[in-house]
Amino acid sequence: MLLTLNPSPPGVLEPSAQGDSRPMTAEPQFKSTFLQLMQERGYIHQITHPEELDEAASKGVITGYIGYDATAPSLHVGNLITIMMLRRLQQAGHRPIVIVGGGTSKVGDPSGKDETRQLRTHEEIQANIASQKQAFGKFLTFGDGPTDAILIDNDEWLSKLGYIDFLREYGVHFTINRMLAFDSVKLRLEREQPLTFIEFNYMLMQATDFLELNRRHGVTLQMGGSDQWGNIVNGVELIRRVDHKPAFGLTTPLLSTASGAKMGKTAQGAVWLNADMRSPYDYWQFWRNAEDADVGRFLKLFTDMPLDEIARYEAMQGAEINEAKKALADAATTLLHGAEAAKVARDAAEKAFEQGALSADLPTVEVAATAIYGQTLAAAAVEAGLTASRGEARRLAQGGGLRLNDVQETNGDRVLTADDLVDGVIKLSQGKKKIVLVKPV
Repeated sequence: MLLTLNPSPPGVLEPSAQGDSRPMTAEPQFKSTFLQLMQERGYIHQITHPEELDEAASKGVITGYIGYDATAPSLHVGNLITIMMLRRLQQAGHRPIVIVGGGTSKVGDPSGKDETRQLRTHEEIQANIASQKQAFGKFLTFGDGPTDAILIDNDEWLSKLGYIDFLREYGVHFTINRMLAFDSVKLRLEREQPLTFIEFNYMLMQATDFLELNRRHGVTLQMGGSDQWGNIVNGVELIRRVDHKPAFGLTTPLLSTASGAKMGKTAQGAVWLNADMRSPYDYWQFWRNAEDADVGRFLKLFTDMPLDEIARYEAMQGAEINEAKKALADAATTLLHGAEAAKVARDAAEKAFEQGALSADLPTVEVAATAIYGQTLAAAAVEAGLTASRGEARRLAQGGGLRLNDVQETNGDRVLTADDLVDGVIKLSQGKKKIVLVKPV
């Protein structure tokens, strides 16, 4: 039996070796602490063999994993929900495993992509892995205990697979017909966008990961975003077919904001988790600027705040919702950067927005004086990273959303001079959402 709590588009669920694949849309009553926790906080989208997984999680420690490809030096907020899934697994008394994709990153996951990923060198991939590792330790407890997390690079086994051996041992269990039916392949072909043969192999490699982890570490559960459903099901079926052992898959919904925007994306780019790529202040501001309708959901998914306290914040209306947003920003930033960094970020934001004061903890951008003096306010906003384009800055100004040293400026073509310096910087503000101090050098 396969369970879907949030119904998928037609065609996502398909007959398989699992038996009946019709979705169960009614919320079940789980008995395991793990699935109860996942359900209460809104993580569950689809599960294979839900009763079997619930029984296994009730009787003893299960080991689950999620994989992360090393395509960038830092993970981002879009990855955060899956990291939190591993955190919930550990909080419920089970063992999480983080797989870093030293092997799969050499191929590139086509899921959710409209074009071929850029292939990276081994050295680039290893540098990205080293940089990404710092985030996992903020959310998981690593060690040698029965429920302590471990981190593994799948390059350990994938790079040792001979091509002929790989085809004979694993390729025989997959049909082209089935592989063409998965969304990661089908959508690319329907849009007449190229899908390379190396990308086509990705789902086999991920299934191999699951089988290898089951054999080496007793892993029985793979989790991920719903875009990984096809890849996860392949691994579940491979283990059950080849080794005749229990294996399970669980996905979470792909997140978007209440207005439909992709979670973790802003006009200035991805919301990175590493502090050297996204400051704690900017990270705090990202959560502070959540849409009203998202606050309760984000508190459940991205913080450890108790559900009864979250319910109190969800009931807030009008201006009160700003307190809920600050609580979200505090809790989310504390998990990643620590309580002190969250407090500093909140204090800096309150001084800047509510008191109009400067703070050394505000984001400061050093810009060549020639790129500021004699240039328009719109050009300076782009240089400072406040807006993505001059046109956007002009529109922002015309709408009353751009401030220069805390004074509303409706003319984006206003020319800046040294007279605009206050304590050695120029303060640019995007409404009450973002502040940048521009320091001419």
